[in-house]
Amino acid sequence: MSKLAQDIILRPVITENSMDGIADRKYTFEVAKDANKIEIAKAVEELFEVKVAKVNTINTNGKLRRYGRFEGMTGSKKKAIVTLTEDSKSIEFFDGMM
Repeated sequence: MSKLAQDIILRPVITENSMDGIADRKYTFEVAKDANKIEIAKAVEELFEVKVAKVNTINTNGKLRRYGRFEGMTGSKKKAIVTLTEDSKSIEFFDGMM
């Protein structure tokens, strides 16, 4: 059973650090926790019609948060930093952020 590209790429990560990577053709996304690098690369190519050179993934654990006398954990996530090839076009969604 294959996953849809929309189920793998959850949302873009919009931070100051991720915006600095756009100059180097690096785009950051939050992805499904069970997705591997090959699935992430294929999903980005399918959704944005670009060519992916490489994918780096980062698992982030949830943080401890207190709510008055109660405490709990925020959710854990997986991020992917996708580097595009030199001859690939850029992702239009991020162009509007710059």
